[in-house]
Amino acid sequence: MNQLKEKVLNGRKLFGSFHELGSTVAASLMGHTGLDYTIIDCEHGSFEAETAQELARAAASNGVIPFARVKEISRPAILKLLDAGAQGLIIPNVKTLEEARDIVRFGKFHPIGERGVAATVSSDFWFSDLLADGIEGYFQKANALTMLIPQCETVECLENIESIVGLEGIDGIFVGPYDLSTALGKPGQFEDPEIRAAIGRVLAACKAAGKLSFIYTGDLNKAREYLAMGFDSVTYSLDAIVLVEAYRDAVRKVLGE
Repeated sequence: MNQLKEKVLNGRKLFGSFHELGSTVAASLMGHTGLDYTIIDCEHGSFEAETAQELARAAASNGVIPFARVKEISRPAILKLLDAGAQGLIIPNVKTLEEARDIVRFGKFHPIGERGVAATVSSDFWFSDLLADGIEGYFQKANALTMLIPQCETVECLENIESIVGLEGIDGIFVGPYDLSTALGKPGQFEDPEIRAAIGRVLAACKAAGKLSFIYTGDLNKAREYLAMGFDSVTYSLDAIVLVEAYRDAVRKVLGE
């Protein structure tokens, strides 16, 4: 079973952050923070698969689950990041059930999907213990370990959320509240009743389907609120912002500036 799913089944809440710095040292040091996962951002970040592979290996070396956010819904974008060692994918700008089906088709092996088969980093070029029971055993284990998580950040995704999250092969939903609130015409108005209702609808759909629920926030108070609401995980801020804020806080405390 995927380690994150296992933690949730054991009653744990998950806490992660985005990786934007592009440093293997920074990715590795995430393992000393207590974070469960880091998301290598190949959508808004400048990373391609080669860099994502090194960042994923660095994070995993210290026990942090490496996720990646893909740049688009396409076979190459999804396949390459999985082959590079990402243990889960966040897929942005999802709108339709058909797009969700494409995500599963590109990201899960037979019989759930049609993920391309090759010896890659993700399976240690087929020297991994995952191959101990042969290729079909590998497909089954890899499908269970690899998480596909569409991002609900469009009006269309919200309208189709129950169908999308109920699809076999979709492991959960990641709420992008900034884009979702903007799509609803109320950017950043997270306390607005319509925005709160939209977030609640996604959470309820995940619970009904037995799938994991993720949400982003840059506010620690909101992080606690979302977990209390029932979200399985909060993705808090990103490494570059946390770095600057920590040093600013240190300067204020030491120099009073």
